[in-house]
Amino acid sequence: MTDLAGKHLLVVGATGGLGSAICRELARSGARLTLAGRAADRLAALTTELGDSVVGTVDADLADPAAPTRLAAVADEQPIDGLVLAAGVVAFGPLTELDDDDLDQLFLVNVLGPIRVIRDLLPRLASGAVVVSLSAVVAENPTAGMAAYSATKAALTGFDRAIALELRRAGVRVLDVRPPHTETGLATRPIAGDPPRLPTGKSPDDVARRIVQAITDDEKDLPSSGF
Repeated sequence: MTDLAGKHLLVVGATGGLGSAICRELARSGARLTLAGRAADRLAALTTELGDSVVGTVDADLADPAAPTRLAAVADEQPIDGLVLAAGVVAFGPLTELDDDDLDQLFLVNVLGPIRVIRDLLPRLASGAVVVSLSAVVAENPTAGMAAYSATKAALTGFDRAIALELRRAGVRVLDVRPPHTETGLATRPIAGDPPRLPTGKSPDDVARRIVQAITDDEKDLPSSGF
């Protein structure tokens, strides 16, 4: 059992629908948070809401290759006990309608950005730290009309499983999270295409509670069936 009280966690994608819910749940658990996001207004609002639980903020867009360096620098100020990667973008529609710019952004934000952040932070993480990586149910069940998005999440889960093996001896735990469809609002903000008819998703607050429970219970894998 991991006690989060007083632990310092860096949350990337803190201003998203699920990221902000995770931040609130972590704050309730007594964690100290550094919030990272690309929307300055939402970052400021969340910082005000969470009050003394927030020890710092970082303006960071994972599509920017320089963002991982800025995020890793957080550990130079104070040790990081946990990293939560909750940033992501989605695109819908047939693959033939997805242009190169949107394809590049999908992989930059959903795959390459998280990999670079983890790579740059690893030398700064102490034994006992946890890396929480938010993949998605489509990593388990790729979905037509979301082929490229499904591929990014499958790639991220594959990376998480491999890096978890690399980090066992260092005492760093990797938790790959694959939540089912959740009402985060992401589907209403695609970078391309129109969303298909989707079933009603789970509550972000409920999903966030389950994720934080997995962190505190020392879980290493949280599939969609675990919600």
